[in-house]
Amino acid sequence: MDSRYFTSSHFFTKYLSDILSGSDKRLLVVGGAGSLYLDKEHTKQLMNDDSFPEAFKPLALNMGKALDELRKRNDVNWTYLSPAADFQADGKETGNYILGGEEMITNSNGESKISYKDYAIAMMDEALNGNHIKERISVIAE
Repeated sequence: MDSRYFTSSHFFTKYLSDILSGSDKRLLVVGGAGSLYLDKEHTKQLMNDDSFPEAFKPLALNMGKALDELRKRNDVNWTYLSPAADFQADGKETGNYILGGEEMITNSNGESKISYKDYAIAMMDEALNGNHIKERISVIAE
């Protein structure tokens, strides 16, 4: 296998897409929140906001490129699931989540957060139901 595919997530996404090209297999991608839009016109992304942590910008940029790579593919059944801005490894499982789309959403408390456990539930629901093929969706906890 060519090692250049592992230098960044967008190359790895291209590599997996090439493998799955023309197949009925699904490609489910744990995406990033940085590429979510902050406006309805889709001109400003979270990663470009002054509040976005500098340390996460390289990863956010790379994950955004991975999403761009997927959007070029009509030959792969992909879904890109962006977590909330606050993706909590130790957060509690609630079993409740809200799906969004391209724009960052917040819950009734004005928060964009989700636990890894609730994110996993949303990902499994998408894997089983396949309601968002060739789409980026986002997920937050209520």
